[in-house]
Amino acid sequence: MQTFAPTLEHSEPHFDPRTIFSLISREMALVEAEYERQVSSNIQVIDYLGEYLRSSGGKRVRPALLILANRSVGGAGTEGKVIRLATVMEMLHTATLVHDDIIDNAGIRRTRPSVNARFGNETAVLMGDWLYMSAFETTVRERSLQIIDILTRLTRKMTEGELIQLTQIGRVDISEDEYFDILSRKTAFLFSACCEVGAILAGSSVEQQLALSDYGINLGIAFQLADDVLDITADSVVLGKAAGTDLLEGKLTLPLIYLLQKDPSLKAKLQAVISGASYEAFSREELVDLLHENDVFANIKQRANEHVALARKSLAVLPDSEYRSCLDDVLTFVTSRRS
Repeated sequence: MQTFAPTLEHSEPHFDPRTIFSLISREMALVEAEYERQVSSNIQVIDYLGEYLRSSGGKRVRPALLILANRSVGGAGTEGKVIRLATVMEMLHTATLVHDDIIDNAGIRRTRPSVNARFGNETAVLMGDWLYMSAFETTVRERSLQIIDILTRLTRKMTEGELIQLTQIGRVDISEDEYFDILSRKTAFLFSACCEVGAILAGSSVEQQLALSDYGINLGIAFQLADDVLDITADSVVLGKAAGTDLLEGKLTLPLIYLLQKDPSLKAKLQAVISGASYEAFSREELVDLLHENDVFANIKQRANEHVALARKSLAVLPDSEYRSCLDDVLTFVTSRRS
């Protein structure tokens, strides 16, 4: 089964996030320690759940982006406020995953049982809420109305994205515009906020803040496009969660939107997968073959590369540095990743 590895004008090597983020390894170690501190609690059940979530791993892309953005415009990176807010971004992301898994009835997250699968929906809902509130408590202590405003708007947009998506579950007539509206709210705005907040903490110019915000938006879109294709093509073990679940959950992603534009007669087959929550009548292998035959993966690659190019253009206003170069490398990582 072929996997998705969009490249730009030429063949790019496979990037490992550990290699890319080695430049900020000291800062990321501080984030990990801060994350452990922030999810600790004298309430035993919260302390246990917090450690379960933290130790589940993850690429830590979002806090890394905040730190790289901060460093790319002259920030110190290791300052307490930078580490605390980088951790806040990971906590917000984790909270959304906890709540998403409840909504999707997901059983696996990062190769381990999801919180809802192991501890029940009630516990998962409350733990997600606790993470949100703890993240905002930390943010308020920084006494920056600008950052509070960004994170408040971000959380509202993410919640709106989830609610909009719920109204479209089971539909096979989702438009491209509707898809990108949900993508922006659920994924891209968080990437954008990480980069913008990092720039603000460095005291950068408004021009640099806006450029990094735009970089984050386009990076987030490219990231999600790769994620949607991986859901269809990747092996579950490599992916770290069940593969092919988007369609089973009634979510029509861009590859399938493009496929239906080319062959509307497939609507009935896709509807059958959704209705039966099974690939029994229309296998995932058959679906992948059709996506290849109709050049859908090539179209997605082109779309992802367009956003990569826009993100790369935004970096032009930043001073030349190894941190800017690393932000450039991240663009390759998100579109060449295998999990």
